[in-house]
Amino acid sequence: MTAVWGRAQQQDFRSRVRGCLLGGAIGDALGAGIEFESLEAIQGNHGPDGVTDYVTAYGRRGAVTDDTQMTLFTVEGLIRAQVRRDTGAWHPPTDIHRAYRRWAATQSEWGPDERRKDAGWLAREEWLYARRAPGNACLSGLSDDRMGTVEEPKNPGSKGCGTVMRSAPFGLLVGWEPQLVFQLAVECAAQTHGHPTGQLAAGAFAVIVHGLARGEALDGSVQHALALLGARPGHQETTDALQSALGAVRQGMPSPQRVEALGEGWTAEESLAIGVYCALVAEDVRHGLLLAVNHSGDSDSTGSICGNLLGVQHGETALPPAWIAELEGRATILQLADDFAMEMTQAPALHGPSGASPAWLDRYPAA
Repeated sequence: MTAVWGRAQQQDFRSRVRGCLLGGAIGDALGAGIEFESLEAIQGNHGPDGVTDYVTAYGRRGAVTDDTQMTLFTVEGLIRAQVRRDTGAWHPPTDIHRAYRRWAATQSEWGPDERRKDAGWLAREEWLYARRAPGNACLSGLSDDRMGTVEEPKNPGSKGCGTVMRSAPFGLLVGWEPQLVFQLAVECAAQTHGHPTGQLAAGAFAVIVHGLARGEALDGSVQHALALLGARPGHQETTDALQSALGAVRQGMPSPQRVEALGEGWTAEESLAIGVYCALVAEDVRHGLLLAVNHSGDSDSTGSICGNLLGVQHGETALPPAWIAELEGRATILQLADDFAMEMTQAPALHGPSGASPAWLDRYPAA
């Protein structure tokens, strides 16, 4: 970023970053306990309105899943890419891949390895070493050192929602042009999912978040994403899904049945469509998130995507306080959000040719 940030701009940006990450985590936690249940089962167990609050998942209320875990490592990878730029190296997909490999280690190791001095602070957070139904494509795509690329992706036929649910942080690069945000999200999606829809849905989601982070309206951000999609080969599934989400807004009052008409959310384009639709029709954050999780399908991922959108659109103060208070990993999420906001707005004061903060480089090693 080259622009000079005023104090009010910095505060607004930090609120949007916090809102994006906390909102996504809240939506993730709301859906975590019902993600494999049918709508009929959800309503049978929790009443005609379905879930209206956190339910116990993974032994506690407010537990997050791999959606939030991977999103946090996306943020950490972006910060480290910025720091590593001082060394003359500049290839963000490589830094994101390294971050995702650190996440993959949390899914197979007992806890942090203190001998790894270049691991950074996030990989030392013990609570992240928990398997929360991680996607097979994410695990297999990161099982070795080879980084998947658009030309030679991992899991060539996969288009699961694991690409979308982790890609909101790319949209927080507000100093980048939208087409570059889109491309970075696509390249990083190819590290685990090879199907064009899996990659393009991630790119579209990142561009929608990007528009909201810049203060644009949600509908206009979706239209911008559609324009960028239209120039890409293999875009039709993602384009059709977003068009269906926009069309559903005009079809009447929001309902679980209208959500289910968009799919179940297991694939990238369906999860994106459901998250976007619920954010578009949301009366407030609470209404939008509950709509996004009460359906037969991948409730935690659609809740996470909707939460990212509503959080970045309205900022952290729009999020329900009781849900924030009970959210697993809240302190870590806030610390990472604030670090990201500082890196994006005040990087020269943290590291560069004129000197560096030792504490910052310990947290985000350039190695």
